[in-house]
Order: sequence, then structure tokens, then C-alpha cells
Amino acid sequence: MKYLAGRLGTLLAAVVAVGLLPRLTRTDPALTILHARYADRPPTPETLDAIRAETGLDGGPLHVLGGWFGGLFRGDLGTSWVSGQPVAPDATAALGVSLTLMGASLAVALLLAAVLAAGTLRRGARRRIVTARAGAVAAVLAALPEFLLAAVLATVVAVQLGALPAIGWGTPDQAVLPALAMGIPAGALLGRLLDDALPAAFAEPWARAAAAGGLPGHRVALHALRRTLPGLLPQLGLIVVGLTGGAVAVETLFAVPGLGGTALSAALAQDLPVLQACVLLLLLLGVVAGAAARLATRTLLGPALRDGALPALVPPNLPARRLLALGAVVLAALFVAVTVAGLLRDPLHVDAAARLAGPSAAHPLGTDSLGRDVLARLGHGAARTVLTAVAVGAATLVLGLVLGTLRAGAVTETANALPAILTGLVVAGAVGPGPRGAAAAVTAVAWAPLAAHTAALYAQERAAPHIAAARSLGAGRWHLARRHLLPAVVPPVLRHAVLRVPAVALALASLGFLGLGTQAPAPEWGRMLSENMPYAERAPWAVLAPAAALAALGALAVLTAAAVRGRARRGAA
Repeated sequence: MKYLAGRLGTLLAAVVAVGLLPRLTRTDPALTILHARYADRPPTPETLDAIRAETGLDGGPLHVLGGWFGGLFRGDLGTSWVSGQPVAPDATAALGVSLTLMGASLAVALLLAAVLAAGTLRRGARRRIVTARAGAVAAVLAALPEFLLAAVLATVVAVQLGALPAIGWGTPDQAVLPALAMGIPAGALLGRLLDDALPAAFAEPWARAAAAGGLPGHRVALHALRRTLPGLLPQLGLIVVGLTGGAVAVETLFAVPGLGGTALSAALAQDLPVLQACVLLLLLLGVVAGAAARLATRTLLGPALRDGALPALVPPNLPARRLLALGAVVLAALFVAVTVAGLLRDPLHVDAAARLAGPSAAHPLGTDSLGRDVLARLGHGAARTVLTAVAVGAATLVLGLVLGTLRAGAVTETANALPAILTGLVVAGAVGPGPRGAAAAVTAVAWAPLAAHTAALYAQERAAPHIAAARSLGAGRWHLARRHLLPAVVPPVLRHAVLRVPAVALALASLGFLGLGTQAPAPEWGRMLSENMPYAERAPWAVLAPAAALAALGALAVLTAAAVRGRARRGAA
């Protein structure tokens, strides 16, 4: 009961915040309705007053919210301010489309996660895990922008090969390309987290006893999966909600009438009833997904979680491959060299005679649609993109650790259900567009996956027998947190945060593309992607350069973390 009450309370607060969006953005809903329904009428005070009286806006925002909640109990989600039609049919239809696309994307994600973790499962079942894996492939795939994957798939598979439809919705083949574009980054993230957790399960005494007793390898692998999945199930629940409401770019590119695109269109048009309905459905889905993940976790762990008899997952002391450190150094040197070379050039100089020119001695990485040097914009955008993403990533890590330790599950699920773009619209309306507002908007929601991961690991660690033994010896809460709980929780969550740095950069870029973040003509990697996507087939270098930089950033972060971890373990040994 307490679980549901907390989630319904945060759900109510989020819907009320959406209801106050016009006041926060200092816009007049009557003017929005006038432009949408009666574009030929001048915005005179009499006309606006008549619209307010017709729609009930003359009673103020609290009156409007009260009326909307009253209709909600009757199954009425209100009437669209823009179209004048009931909201419920369109919102539920969009939800059905998004759930179908989410199911297909989730299947792709789970399949890719299984492929990425298959090597560790096979070696662990045979007792052959002798070195730590960096997971660079998973990091690169997780760093690929969804809209870039969607554009490449649409161009190559649909346009050039003609194998699948490029746009539309309604047939199974139209769901393949959007599902691949959304499922590959999500599956790469899940696969990396699973691959990172499996060695600790295979290092437990039961695994050694099972192997010594002749238990088949596939049975050992299945038990290792059951041991590690409880820590990842909250992530899976958050991914379900993110795939449903956060696929705005993919839905737009493939003309999929889903819930994310509907919510964004309503937010941009200030169509408050439609936006409230979309947010309510996303939050309800978040509550259901969170409850399902919680139930599945309790089912997998059984009474051990409640009785404090769950052994802690302790990663084995595996040395890192020497190639990891070498790869990190080479990639870092290349990254710095490209950045310095770009900083020596003018990112704002326009050469109209060299628009979309290919790589040459004058322009090593070519030029963009305006004739600006891609290398210059890549180098100057590196500091803005990377430093901002790292700063936001550090802030989300701290928030995730604190709120996950406090087990603020209701707030976590609510924050995850709100796409960063919608949060960005609210923040930008309240404080104005700019890089600080965009960073605040992304920080406000990007901590949720880290908090869910922290909470899952923290709960399992608290149930370990050595925690009960330490309590019986008089250990206080601070001693337990400092010497037992945090050392077990922080390292995997930190590696998770590192893996999400490119995703943070992409979220900032999406807000910049909508005019809510870094403003043109300032160079920024996400803006470079967005500006040059229409010319990807004619000038692929203008898109590949920032995409490769984001992928290299993800690989560099993971390789460096793996090399540092391996060096620390060798020193400890």
C-alpha cells in the first residue's frame, strides 16, 4: 500500500506541474487556441476573453486542473485545445502504437544483450574467465545516436536496397527499422551491464562447486543469469518506459504516430490536455513497469533478500588485458590530436564556394552545408560537448547514488517516464533557452537509471550475511555505509555512469536542435548531426565526423575505466 501511495503521489505532482506549464512558460493558452483554430482572427482582448470563457480558462489554472481531474474519474481525458476533439481516442491509439514499437525494440535489445554477454557466459560456465573485458563494442553501440541509426537504416535498407518501407505504420515490416534503431543502443547498454556483473556470479562458491560436481555448463550459466538479473531488472523497467515515450526522433523520422511524438507536438503547441494525457499514460506505464520489476526481483531472489541471507556479489580480481591500456592511450592521443587540429581553425568561417565539399588538404574532414570546415567545428565543439556532458554525468552520478541509497523509487520512476525534451521545454520556458537550461533539464531526468541501479545493488548488499554480522558486532550506519555498502555499490554504478556520458551528450544535442540549448552558430556535436542529417547521402562525412566522435568518446571512457580498474587490482594484489 505504501508503495502504491508513493507512486500515485509523485504521479499527481507531475501531472499538476504539466498543468502549470503555461504559467511556467509565461504563455497565454487562449492565444495558442486562437492561432490553432481561428488563424484569420486578430488577437483582440475581446476574442481572447471569449476563448477563455468557452474553454473554461477564465477560472485560472487551478480551476482548469480541477476540471481535468474531475473528468479523469469519468474516463474523460479532456478536449484538445488545438483540434477541439476528445483527447482519449488519439492518446490511447498513440499509446498502442508506442507499446507495439516498444515490444519490437525490446526484443531487439534483449537479443543484442544476449549476444554481447554470450562470451562471458560461455567462458564462465567453463571456468575460463581470466581477464577483464572492457566492453568497447557495447560502448560504441550504446553511444550511437538513435536518429543517426534510423537515418542510416532508412537510407541504406529502405531507399537504396528497397528491402523495407522507409516510413509509415500499420504492417509488421514497417516496425523493423524503427525497432532496430531504438533497440540497438538499449541492448548495448543492457549487454554491457550484464557482462560487467556476470564474473562476480561465476566467482561465487556455488559456481565452483557446480563445476566440480559435473553440472552442465548451460545450467551453471542459467544460474549465473538468475543471480545477476535482479540488479538489472530495474534498468529493464526504465528502458521499457524510455522506449515507449522517449523515441521522439525515431518516431518523427519514420512517421510513426506514437506517444512520444504526440507529447512533443502537444508541448510545442501548448496543447495542455493532450500533453497531460500523454504524461499521465507514460507515468502509469512507469508505475506498472516498476512494480513488475520489483515483483520479478523478489521472485528471483526469494526469501534470501528478506532474511538477510543473500551473499554479496564481489567482482573477482581479474587483471585487465594490456591491450586495453594501449588502446585507451592511442584513442586518447587521436582524440586530442583531432581536437587540437580543429581548434587551430575558424569554425564560423563560411566558404560558399565549398559547400558540402569532400575531404581535401584544405578541409581534411570536408565542409558542411554552409561551407564551414567540419574539422574546425568538431574541434571547437569538443570542449563544449564533452565538458558539459561530463559535468552533467557527474551531477547525475551523485544524484543517482544519493536518491538510490535513500530508495526514492517513486521519484525515480516518475523522472524516467518524462522525456528530457519535455523537461527541457519546461525548464527553458521558466529560465530561458541556453546551455545551462539544457544541462539542468537533462540532469533532472538522467539520474533515474543510476538511482535504480544503485537501489537494486544497495538492497542486495544490505541482505548479505556479513552486514548482519557487522551489526551484531556494533557497527553503526555510517560504518556500514562507508566500509561495506558503498564500496560494493559505487564501482558498478560509476561504470554505468561512464557508459551513459555519450547519451547525455546526445540528450543535450537534442535540446540544442529544438532551440533550447546551445544556440547557432556555435559549434556543438549534436547540432552538427542535426544540421547535416538532410545531406547525409550527398555528404556523409559531415555526419560521420560527429557520430564517430561520440562513439570514440564512449569507447575511450570504457577503455580508460577498464584499464584503471585493472591497474588498481594488480596494485591491490
